[in-house]
Amino acid sequence: MAEQPKLLGTLPSPFVHRVIWALKLKAIPYEFIIEEDLTNKSPLLLKYNPVHKKVPVFLHGDKPVCESMIIVEYIDEVWPQNPLLPKDPYERAQARFWVKFAEDKGTAVFRMFSSKGEELEKTKKETLEMLQTVEEHGIGEKKFFGGESIGIADIAFGSVVYGLEIIEEAIGEGAVFEAHRFPRLHAWIKNFKQVPVIKENLAERDWMVALFKNHREALAGSARSQQR
Repeated sequence: MAEQPKLLGTLPSPFVHRVIWALKLKAIPYEFIIEEDLTNKSPLLLKYNPVHKKVPVFLHGDKPVCESMIIVEYIDEVWPQNPLLPKDPYERAQARFWVKFAEDKGTAVFRMFSSKGEELEKTKKETLEMLQTVEEHGIGEKKFFGGESIGIADIAFGSVVYGLEIIEEAIGEGAVFEAHRFPRLHAWIKNFKQVPVIKENLAERDWMVALFKNHREALAGSARSQQR
């Protein structure tokens, strides 16, 4: 019997959840190796991702694959059941376009977490622009990006938008992702979170909010101590 693949990651990470969702959607058994402390990285992480030293890392045998969406596409190619990319070349190109957009523009959401003052307002503005683009051009009238079932673009944006919901609550600086401004996106994320495999493998919201609040307060405390 072939050795089970391994996923090296940490549960609060939205990028690790992308890989978990792909594995669960395809019903692939795997071993989850938790990195307890990313400030003190394990020899395993340093061995298999010596370039960026970040999670997630996917181990297929002794072959490491890094970067969440590259891992998801690798999984889709190796395990073809329940495909995440369309068969049609044009539709596949469109899916990859929105994955790239999520990767390029979704960073503003996560920068909101560590920002204050003018920088926070800047990241909010960038986040609003990103959401508006997806609202107008990404979803259309479809249930998911590719139609009636979850695909690779949904996985990419699912982590961004669910992360945004948590970060908004944790920082308490006013809502960006408002239902009246983004009705299509709100309907989409509701559909996304109701898919059983996703629902069963979402990080628990209250726990995540508390974790993010504590980490944000620790960052603020560290910044104050450096100013003394």
